[in-house]
Amino acid sequence: MLPQDPAMLLSYINTQLRDNYDSLDALTDGLDISKEEKNAIIDKLTAIGYVYNAESNQFK
Repeated sequence: MLPQDPAMLLSYINTQLRDNYDSLDALTDGLDISKEEKNAIIDKLTAIGYVYNAESNQFK
């Protein structure tokens, strides 16, 4: 289960991207996250000022 708090979600997602996955798509596939859930994650992190940067493979 993913954290619901946006700051904790950011930390969790970025840690997973850094340690285990080479892209956001690989993370969502690996964690069996649906397209709707992926969009909700992106929206939640965007709302606190973070966007996914594919080059650095993190939300920043």
